[in-house]
Amino acid sequence: MNKRSHSPSSSSSFRLFEKSLESNSLRKTGQLLLVMGVLLSTGFVVGRNQATETNVKNKSDVPSTVAKSGILPVSTVKIEPVSSYQRTQAYTGQVAALRTSQVGFERGGKIVAVGVDEGDLVQQGQTIAQLDTATLQAQRQGLVAQKAQAQAILAELNNGARTEQVASAQARVQDLQQQLKLAKIRNSRREYLYREGAISQEQLDEVAFNRQALQKRLEAAQSNLAELENGTRIEKITAQKSAVDILIAKIAELDIQINKSILKAPFDGIVASRNFDEGTVIEAGQSVLRLVEKNQLEVRIGIPVDAARSRNVATRSLSIGSSQKVSINGNEYKAIVDSFLPEIDFDTRTKTVILTLDPQANQEVSPGEIARLSLTRTEKIAGYWLPIAAVQKSDRGLWSCYSVVTNEVGETVVEKQYLEVLATEDNRVLVKGTIEPGDLIVANGIHRLVPQQRVINNR
Repeated sequence: MNKRSHSPSSSSSFRLFEKSLESNSLRKTGQLLLVMGVLLSTGFVVGRNQATETNVKNKSDVPSTVAKSGILPVSTVKIEPVSSYQRTQAYTGQVAALRTSQVGFERGGKIVAVGVDEGDLVQQGQTIAQLDTATLQAQRQGLVAQKAQAQAILAELNNGARTEQVASAQARVQDLQQQLKLAKIRNSRREYLYREGAISQEQLDEVAFNRQALQKRLEAAQSNLAELENGTRIEKITAQKSAVDILIAKIAELDIQINKSILKAPFDGIVASRNFDEGTVIEAGQSVLRLVEKNQLEVRIGIPVDAARSRNVATRSLSIGSSQKVSINGNEYKAIVDSFLPEIDFDTRTKTVILTLDPQANQEVSPGEIARLSLTRTEKIAGYWLPIAAVQKSDRGLWSCYSVVTNEVGETVVEKQYLEVLATEDNRVLVKGTIEPGDLIVANGIHRLVPQQRVINNR
């Protein structure tokens, strides 16, 4: 059997050939993968460029040159300085009744009648409640009787003595005169007898004493007659008249107390509250009813102190007697400035102006409703008005905006300007800062900007 023999050199050459084939195969595979990667990358770039060109063409509002160069379009306003401005501000107050009274008795006692209820209309002078007056009426009757007695005595004193009294007094005097004459005769006889020794000393003294007693009685009778003939002394009449006057005053005092037991409405109004019913014993001054005047309402509104001073523009429009318009529950009503309270409210630090509402508002408005008064004031502050969208919060408590300027190379860019806000009004703000008259200020969209950003001004 013939066998193919392989030499060592031929085996080595075969192995080298196999490795060469494997190496060539790997190289071709890598080249193929590289070519495919390049083709994919090229297609992706081409597609992206085409998409970008398509998007740019669709944005008709932004020129392709602007988008490619990074320039932003902005709208601007040209600022001009102002030295003052008109500001309208509303101040809030409350509708109040011109008169509100806590009605009560001036004396204590038991309530026997309350003639009205809450919500009732009452007229001035109408009886609305009453206290028990039985004790007062009894005291009055006793005083009336005493007065009649005192007046009778006074009339007697004024009229003087009657004719019969004078005649009786005259007869008494004449009788005593006759008795005294007889006593004198008897005394003379007794003295003679005593000198003759016919009678004793005792008998003589008895006659003399009787004569002296008759003399005193005669003098008293004569004095009484003179008093009757002259009439009553003025001092006695005056004293009795004073006694009558005292009784009259006491009766009048009781009448006042009785009248104070009847509670009457002090003005036309509405009963807002009823605090007590019949049978309650109350003290003097306790409120039985709260009465609110309905026919006349007023508005009390607090305004700043400087607005209430005569040199302020607002005060000239708020002068006493001037006509204003106040808003109540969405409706406007005419009102007349009545007065300014002299004191400043401690809590609000405002001065209260009182306005009297037009009578036609009385049927539509109730006390306690909120009222608003709008005032237009001239504020003397220098600055610039900017749209509120043109400013933004900055650092150190300041605000900022962007002005459009031309840089050294002729490019239109924005610069950041720092501001202080002086006042706000609707959609604008009054500011001052590093801006100057005639500057072009970016009106909106400032959140997109940074200092030295290139822009195009669309005005």
